[in-house]
Amino acid sequence: MKQALLVIDVQHVLFNGQRRPFEADEVIDRINALTARAREAGVPVVLVQHEYPGSPMEYGSENWQFVKNLVILPGDVTVPKSSPDSFLRTNLGKLLQQWETEQVVVCGYASEFCVDTTVRRAAALGYSVALASDAHTTHDKEHASGAQIRAHHNATLPNMTSFGVKIAAIPCAEITFG
Repeated sequence: MKQALLVIDVQHVLFNGQRRPFEADEVIDRINALTARAREAGVPVVLVQHEYPGSPMEYGSENWQFVKNLVILPGDVTVPKSSPDSFLRTNLGKLLQQWETEQVVVCGYASEFCVDTTVRRAAALGYSVALASDAHTTHDKEHASGAQIRAHHNATLPNMTSFGVKIAAIPCAEITFG
């Protein structure tokens, strides 16, 4: 099965500062392990990067940059986006078609926004999805902690069967490439 790894919004403004996402450092370490295994297997690594004019994530700003400890190598592909949907108004769909992708592995930030939306959109487009269950994160909210939000999405997304493709929440160590 041809795969692509999608790393969503692992950017300075989201991961650094006083309030950090749940398991921020551990998530980045797991993402780095995933990207290393994907590259070794010849699986494309796509770094999705949110940008929005006039916001803290304005193109080119320090906040917009990927976090410094995220390993990025030549050959990785960057896809800019301006909504929670990594497919909307981007070239992601064309890239996946070009690579004849059948499954996307998804990790990154934020579990309840960009990760959730991208997982659902990928499934709606016919891609099976492996959600890296311990490599997506979010900040604590008033109604739930980051840990609870991640657990909720790991439990609910795999129960969505109406798309006709499988969505699985799988720990990073159990995800295989190639």
